[in-house]
Amino acid sequence: MSTFQELGLNDDLLRAITDLGFTKPSEVQEKAIPILLESETDLVALAQTGTGKTAAFGFPMLEKIDVDSRTTQGLILSPTRELCLQITNEMKQYGKYCKGLNVVAIYGGSSITDQAREVKRGAQIIVATPGRMKDMISRRLVDISKIQYSVLDEADEMLNMGFKEDITDILSHTPDDKNTWLFSATMPREVATIAKKFMHNPQEITVGNKNESTNQVSHEYYLVNARDRYQALKRLSDANPDIFSVVFCRTKRDTQKVAEQLIEDGYSAGALHGDLSQNQRDLVMTSFRKKQIQTLVATDVAARGIDVDNITHVINYQLPDEPEIYTHRSGRTGRAGKTGISMVIVSKSEVRKIKSIERIIKKQFEKKDIPDGADICEVQLMSLANKIHNTEVNHEIDKHLSSINELFEDTDKDELIKKFFSVEFTRFYNYYNKSKNLNVAEGSFDRDGGREGGRDFGGSKNSTRYFINVGGKDGFDWMKLKDFLKEQLNLGRDDVFKVETKDSFSFFNTENELKEKVLAHFTDFKHEGRFVNVEVSENRGGGGRRDRRSGGKRDGKSGGRRSDRKGGSGNRSDRRRSEGNSSSSRRSENKSSDFGSSRPRRSRR
Repeated sequence: MSTFQELGLNDDLLRAITDLGFTKPSEVQEKAIPILLESETDLVALAQTGTGKTAAFGFPMLEKIDVDSRTTQGLILSPTRELCLQITNEMKQYGKYCKGLNVVAIYGGSSITDQAREVKRGAQIIVATPGRMKDMISRRLVDISKIQYSVLDEADEMLNMGFKEDITDILSHTPDDKNTWLFSATMPREVATIAKKFMHNPQEITVGNKNESTNQVSHEYYLVNARDRYQALKRLSDANPDIFSVVFCRTKRDTQKVAEQLIEDGYSAGALHGDLSQNQRDLVMTSFRKKQIQTLVATDVAARGIDVDNITHVINYQLPDEPEIYTHRSGRTGRAGKTGISMVIVSKSEVRKIKSIERIIKKQFEKKDIPDGADICEVQLMSLANKIHNTEVNHEIDKHLSSINELFEDTDKDELIKKFFSVEFTRFYNYYNKSKNLNVAEGSFDRDGGREGGRDFGGSKNSTRYFINVGGKDGFDWMKLKDFLKEQLNLGRDDVFKVETKDSFSFFNTENELKEKVLAHFTDFKHEGRFVNVEVSENRGGGGRRDRRSGGKRDGKSGGRRSDRKGGSGNRSDRRRSEGNSSSSRRSENKSSDFGSSRPRRSRR
């Protein structure tokens, strides 16, 4: 391993490195810095979050710019405000002995006038988010026509966030002969396209393998029923008393809901998502950095740029839509040489995604069980014992000892210890006493692309299969119908399964305990002015016999169809006799006054 002196950095930068306590360069720094110092070249560097990429491009840029000039010579683009500010602060620390250096951050949510004033004072380096940078260029508040170095930091994240057009527009205002340094954790096709368009014969360095997860992070998954996901999250938190974690959800609504539930249940938690104001985001992140918040619940976009050391766990409450995003999530822990754990809570329909992620990160997940109540009580008890054992005595308590001794003079040592620890132990014992086992065994793959274990079609003892009189002609495929049902019934995505769409009708399953809720909701239910009918079905799926469900007696008051909501199927034999077995009956039924003369429009999801 080289030293920073051996990399060829000047004395001003080496003094700052000493002040910062850096002892030896990281792998990406050791590979990138000599290349960027010794030659005028474009560079593509692939390395995980938390490997020291800012210093890898920051030191060479500071070495090469002319601090005596007020011209903007370096531009660093980053995906989020948090990362923009972080890079700016680090660049200022690296260059604190470079007299005359001015590094300016440009980002949304703050005064554009103040930022323009700082740039006008003479900013040799600008660190910016794409949206605000594009805005300032269009207002002619910034001039990047003479920059010599441009950096795309976390390039894959910027493109995932939809900044491709902004980046393309910004770089079009820069000189063709500049050097472009692209740093990214992964190399998706969009990043390669940007590199090809704006870079000339770039050198490439890779720390680890492309898209591979760092060796500092271990990966675990826990298989539960979808309805038990939140309970599983609480148990994982309770089983790790010193946890300092980021919990990832897919949507802003789920993020806020989970954070509110955790707070209500007595956990130290906070939410970070796009609906928060900038001031709210700053308050949450400040509290998290100070460890006043133990669990930060965040969306992927809002968490971009989080650079907080000592995060012990990343918990994937829900898996991301794109497997590559998992690399960024897990990279929030195991930083700066420390180890970390990335946990995934999955339902049976999501197990196959674990295999996809394993192929991308080139790491194996370990399947683990959610701890039971007895295990959690033991962990919490021993955690409390260790804290007490390591607590420094406050001798202000000495003056109260006589009163305390008098109170416990008839209590022996063992009894005193039991009483003392029961204060905390009893709380967990009462909560977890007789708690159920949340773990689920893996089963076979289902047609939706995941594992459904013992869950079967309508004939299963554990689930109910339904007929619904909408299908492909109404704009539904299986995924859109699943989303529609989930939103209508306020269910988790995995509470609706075995979705099978036909031309003018469909089938789906839920667990048995949801049957009354499903049937009650779709009693006289209208969607966009049309009646939608749901009944219990005998269809077993997989191309088996279809039920003729679109007929039935008319309800003169509502125009809806009657069915036996308790038994689900109603007088099935009578209905079949009245319908006959021809498909023409169903076609004429679909043209009836219940639906109007045309198909329902595609619902918004």
